[in-house]
Order: sequence, then C-alpha cells, then structure tokens
Amino acid sequence: MPAQIDLSAHGIHVENIVRNAAPAALYEAAIAHEKGSAIVDSGALVALSGVKTGRSPRDKRVVRDAATEDDVWWGDVNIALDKDTFMINRERAVDYLNTREKLYVVDGFAGWDERHRIRVRIICERAYHALFMHNMLIRPSLEELENFGEPDFVVYNAGCFPANRYTTGMTSTTSVDLSFERKEFVILGTEYAGEMKKGVFTIMNYLMPKAGVLSMHCSANEGPDKGDLSLFFGLSGTGKTTLSADPNRLLIGDDEHCWTDTGVFNIEGGCYAKVIDLSEEQEPDIYRAIRFGSVLENVVYDERTRAVDYTDTSITQNTRGSYPLEFIDNVKIPCVGPHPTNIIFLTCDAFGVLPPVANLTPEQAMYHFISGYTAKVAGTEMGVTEPQATFSACFGAAFLVWHPTRYAEMLAEKMRQHGSNAWLVNTGWVGGAHGTGERIKLKYTRAIIDAIHDGSLASAPTVTDEVFGLHIPTTCENVPDELLVPRSFWKDSAAWDATAQKLAGLFHRNFADYEDQASDAIKSAAPRK
Repeated sequence: MPAQIDLSAHGIHVENIVRNAAPAALYEAAIAHEKGSAIVDSGALVALSGVKTGRSPRDKRVVRDAATEDDVWWGDVNIALDKDTFMINRERAVDYLNTREKLYVVDGFAGWDERHRIRVRIICERAYHALFMHNMLIRPSLEELENFGEPDFVVYNAGCFPANRYTTGMTSTTSVDLSFERKEFVILGTEYAGEMKKGVFTIMNYLMPKAGVLSMHCSANEGPDKGDLSLFFGLSGTGKTTLSADPNRLLIGDDEHCWTDTGVFNIEGGCYAKVIDLSEEQEPDIYRAIRFGSVLENVVYDERTRAVDYTDTSITQNTRGSYPLEFIDNVKIPCVGPHPTNIIFLTCDAFGVLPPVANLTPEQAMYHFISGYTAKVAGTEMGVTEPQATFSACFGAAFLVWHPTRYAEMLAEKMRQHGSNAWLVNTGWVGGAHGTGERIKLKYTRAIIDAIHDGSLASAPTVTDEVFGLHIPTTCENVPDELLVPRSFWKDSAAWDATAQKLAGLFHRNFADYEDQASDAIKSAAPRK
C-alpha cells in the first residue's frame, strides 16, 4: 500500500503526504517536531493543544444555502455563514496547508453499521491530530483502504493558522466552518483535537435524521442476555462514563451512537475520556487503556519518572485521553447492538429535589430529553452560592443540527415501536440541596442501574411526584427505601416544596425556547407550577 496519496482534487499540492500512518511513525514525528510532545511511563503520547484546550462553540458556523435553509436549527448553536465567506476561509486553510513540508491524511469511517457509515478524510499538519483521528474514526482494513474511493466529507485542519478577524461574520481568530453542500469542514485558529471529533458528530447529526436514523449523544452497553441494551444520556459530571462501564456488560461505545430500524450502532472507533483525577481504582478500564497508541492531551507529568499527575490541572481542567475501542477489555466489536431495552437519563441534581430514580412516560422522556438538565454545585465557580441549573438540549445541544424536537420525537417514536423503558436517574443530592443534603452513594446508583437491567424496578410499586409528575419506585433492592422519595426524606418538607417549585420554574424558563415547535404531548409533561 503506498504511503502517499494525491490530494490535488482537494486543492492540496504538497509532495510529502503520509496517509494512515502507523501510530509509531506518528509518535516519532510528534516528538521530533511538536513542542511539548513526550512519551510517558504508560506508553501514551502526551500532546499540547496550544491556547485552546476545549472546543470553541461560539466560533462554529454552518453554511446557509438552499439545501439547508429549512432543515437547520439556526441560532446560537448553528450560526449561519454565507457561501462566499466559507470559501474565503477554505482558501485560507488550503493556502496555509500548501506551505507545509509534510501533511498527514487519515481516511476512516464514521458509523459501524455499513448501511449508514460515511467515509471521512482528515487533512492535517500535526502528527498529534493524525493519531487522535486514527483513534477516533473507525480504522479501515488494508482492503477497505485500497478501495476507499472519494470521501463523503473532508476535514481541512489548518488549526495552527488563524482566521482573519476582519472576514465577514468572524468573531475571533478561530473559525470552525461546515458546508453540507460542499461536504467540507474547515478549522482555523484552534489546535484542539476535539473539534474534529465533534465536527464529524455534527455531520452525522444532520445526515442520520434525514435518513430516518436517530443520532444520539450517549453511551451504550449490552448485557449478557440477548437483546438487553441500555443507552446512557447525561452531561458532564452525571456519571455517564462511570455507570456505562460495567464489568458485567459489554461496552458498545462511550459517547456517540445512532438508532436505526435494526438497532444501535456506535459512530466512533475510539473513546475520548476525561482523565482529571483518573485512577486505576476508580476508572480501571480507562486507566488501563492509556497505553501505547493513546493520546494524553494537556496533562502534566514528572520529567524524570514520566509519571502523569492526573490531579494537576495547571494547563486545563479539561485533560483528556484518546484511545481505540479495542483498548477496552470489555468491549463489543463490531460496535453494534439491538434495540434498547432501557434508556437512562442521568442528572446530577444539586437542588436535591429529583428522586434517585423515576420511570418516564414517552412524553416525559421527550420533555426531559429536550431539557437535558443537570446542576452545578455551589462553590465550583466564583460567586456561585447555591446550585446552578444547566440545560443542554438532547444532552448535546452544541452538536445538534435539526431542531431539538426533531430528535425528541424520533426518540419517542422508537421507544413506542420497540417498547423501550425510559428512566430518570439522579446521581446528585438527596435529603436536601448541596450544602445541607448528601450526595447519593455510587453503590446505591449502581444498585438502581442493576435493578433497571434485571427488570425488577419496572415492576416495583410507585408513587407520583406532585410537582414533576414523575413515577417514583418506592422500593429497590440494596437501596434504602427512605432515599427513594425525595420530599419524605427532607427534614423540612416545606423547604422541599419551595425548592421544587424553584427548579420547576427553571425548567419552564428553559423550555420556553422550544415551545413553538413542541407538540402538546411534550408540553403536557412539564413540571406543574
């Protein structure tokens, strides 16, 4: 197989172009040419992403044209860009890449279901970026690579070169631009590798619903009994990664999935996990996956011993590790599974008013899916003295392309069609808000998840919460009964009433942005004021 490839069709005329390089070769190139790169004691490659250590959602643009005009959820998430400005930024990226002595190409797939996968081509100058996408895309076999053909989408990563702030519509030196018509994605002014991963996810979030497939920001695992698959939705800090990593179940994937007419498939070929405070005791699967072939992003390590200090956040709180799925022992490859038996919405409710678990109707599932609620605790940011509600539509608003109700209605339709159960699981506080109550123990949350999986919770007796309308099980094996119904566990029931009404008001205020396109069924599932 030739190491090089002709990119003239993409406007690239650099002679030294290396295609799908081996991780070892990318290690060598990163160590030789990229400042801050190093090999640590686990065998992973440490890389620095420069000034940007996270995504830049305010700098993301989508080209508005005849094909997308009536499809895209235009606004703060999908900021419109005209075709001419896209071409200016594209030319700026291509011109810069043409000045490089060597470029890397990564050709791979997004989607384990061959009926719905797309071919993605990454063009970049940094070996770190090439290794990252080698991990995150589904790696083609030699035969598949030889017959790869023309890609469905091309990513031009010129992140080392800034956007021109005076170009129409630009708000900074960073610009991340997507054209569905040209099937191109252009990155300027940010070296954060996650922009490529989430760019591909955004593309899938447009294409899949158009084909009748639900794209989802969630993790998935499968039990030993055939047909027993669970989806886990949740924002950062809710326990999505921890709870989906179950020694008794196979991991399908940790972040991005699609639900088709035959079941669920993972979009990615790897995992991109947070590694802040990582330890073998708390996260053994992730800890052991950080080895040769993995990328550790923006971590601090001891120069002498090469041991990583996962508690050191002096570069960023958003330290991460990227590794292929096969580095996880308990993974199912190919990463496909049946229709979900259970859908679990995780929230860390720092107000302490939501129950540890509740069974949701399809209408409630749509409402809570669109809401995407969790809460920050007091003291995590300057001036925050009480819990702060956070909402992210479909538990991943930044990556949506269609209006959130499109995804929610598809979810409810598939739930009804395949008989999936939906659950709201609170991994946050009970008995009071943060500061007065206590965070529910992980062992109790694991017991709840086990009871969902073995089916016992679905048949447990329930009571209905008067404010949120939630059906709350009153008993669960290995969980104290008194924890399950929040109002009765608070010492001051009047205080629960007041706090519950406050949170209900926050739900209503957030949902006002979606009411114009929400059905009466979805709106009927809102908390009672």
